[in-house]
Amino acid sequence: MDKSICSRGVKVNPDENAECSVCLSDGCSKHSTYDWVGDLPDLSGNYEIVEVQFKNTRKGFFRNVNNIIIKRGDVIAVESSPGHDIGVITLTGWLVARQMKRVGITPDSPEIKKVYRKAKPADVDKWLESIEQENKTMIRSRIIAAELGLNMKIGDVEYQGDKTKAIFYYIADERVDFRELIKILAEEFKVRVEMRQIGARQEAGRIGGIGSCGRELCCSSWITNFVSVSTNSARVQEISLNPQKLAGQCGKLKCCLNYELVSYVDAKKDFPRSNVPLETKDATYFYLKTDIFKRTMWFSSDPNAAVNLTPITVDRVKEIMEMNKKGEKPLKLDETVIPASLKPIGGYSNTDVEDSLTRFDEKKSNAPRKKKSKRRKGNA
Repeated sequence: MDKSICSRGVKVNPDENAECSVCLSDGCSKHSTYDWVGDLPDLSGNYEIVEVQFKNTRKGFFRNVNNIIIKRGDVIAVESSPGHDIGVITLTGWLVARQMKRVGITPDSPEIKKVYRKAKPADVDKWLESIEQENKTMIRSRIIAAELGLNMKIGDVEYQGDKTKAIFYYIADERVDFRELIKILAEEFKVRVEMRQIGARQEAGRIGGIGSCGRELCCSSWITNFVSVSTNSARVQEISLNPQKLAGQCGKLKCCLNYELVSYVDAKKDFPRSNVPLETKDATYFYLKTDIFKRTMWFSSDPNAAVNLTPITVDRVKEIMEMNKKGEKPLKLDETVIPASLKPIGGYSNTDVEDSLTRFDEKKSNAPRKKKSKRRKGNA
């Protein structure tokens, strides 16, 4: 078996005479953590707890009770129930405490299990064998679930490092009775079966992919806690409610719709209501769209189409609304006075015409062209 490549986002370089190590480059694995104090001995001291990554986005914290000299990228055997599991150390030292505080785990929690040892070549062999079986197991388990008529989708399978237990990740819209499925899977694969339900966003994070922005999916690269996203987030940001553009690879609304939502809400605090038409002496104008950060609102003289589209500032909209309440109507929607210093100087033409792509094209005249007489050679 080729032990140089592993499907867990790492590259295993086994040494026949020593323990196995891992070349773990930043960004290769999902939810990779950058140790930005790794080269500072005062901050990256001997902290007892380490962060360990397993398949895809599953991580855990383990206590190094035996004071084994381990570093980031080492393959280790850790305590599991039952037996042991194999994982890769992604973070050590002072930053582990910060990570635990972020996810809400206390250092004295009884749920933190032990680090047994560095993985031996025999451990890695069994680990790689179990990884090879995961895809086949997932396909077979889907067939069994379909035969039992269960309304569920098995999205991923993860074998434990010692190949004694397998975790089946599934998605279901309703409650599923999979007791019979567990019995069949245990007999089929000769392992202890654990069923774990996940959401559509969590499944997308485990599988991974590239988003419409061209970058790796946020749920796969750094998001660990998912916040509900509603269409109101798109409305506040003046985004077109197109389901195909707003939905991510998981089929749900994109998580990035919430990233700038607070900034938009704060910027729109003093904006007037958009459902109030503006009355002027020449016409009635209706709201069409808003440029929030430029504090500009666009109004049209037709409520159903963009006719006589006019941009005005938010302050001007408030001013016209106050005038309409008093029964007054301004002469124009926008009465901005252009200073004399900004008026165009004579002799200069419109810049729109100067920048036109067709300004060098010859103008065609309607007058008939005169045919030029061609003299043949030899005719004097």
